[in-house]
Amino acid sequence: MRNIAKATLGIAAAGLLAFSLAACSNSNTTDTSSGSGSSSSASATPEPIASIPALSGVDTQVAVDAGFLDALTSLGLTPGVVGTATLTDGVLAFPITGGNVDYYDPASDYRPYVQGSIEHDGSGLSLTAGSTVVDLTNFTIDPGTSQLFGDVSVNGEVAVEQAFLFDLDGSTLKPLQTSGDTAILEGTTVHISADAADLLNSTFGTDAVKEGLLVGVAKITVNTK
Repeated sequence: MRNIAKATLGIAAAGLLAFSLAACSNSNTTDTSSGSGSSSSASATPEPIASIPALSGVDTQVAVDAGFLDALTSLGLTPGVVGTATLTDGVLAFPITGGNVDYYDPASDYRPYVQGSIEHDGSGLSLTAGSTVVDLTNFTIDPGTSQLFGDVSVNGEVAVEQAFLFDLDGSTLKPLQTSGDTAILEGTTVHISADAADLLNSTFGTDAVKEGLLVGVAKITVNTK
């Protein structure tokens, strides 16, 4: 049912988040037994079992992998943050600013059974080499396709809006944790997409950025009320 009773919203939200991030599996798989399939049934859209119509906070954190930092150093790139993002002790954090999630019956033929978005407007990651600065901002996670999109700017000029930047792999996802009115999921790995590798290589004049490069491990915390 689309309108969840207020008394059960927190429980439903926590469960939905678990399914949505578990759906962030290896994007190379099209197994229709999970939410990672990218095509919906041709039949009329069914009613979701549960729905979070408006996500509000808290953030998506990425514990940056040492190999990713080494790769940036080898390219002469310096990472930084944009807007409301933070970088503390090797952990990037991007505040969640909105989005929604619908969860459909996985036993049905409707795919993907988790649909929606997790939005992070006004924050992002910067990569600097000499006088060239690339900003990756306004991230949007699509749990149905296991992909993260974002805007790309070069020296302040928009190059691409909502480019496919990162693949998400939830195969190492830890069980859902709850703390007060928040739900926490940790363990999804973040990898450079082919599109992002091409963009960065062309901008910085290299071929060293490889598709699938591990960026780090994500921890997503959301309000359930």
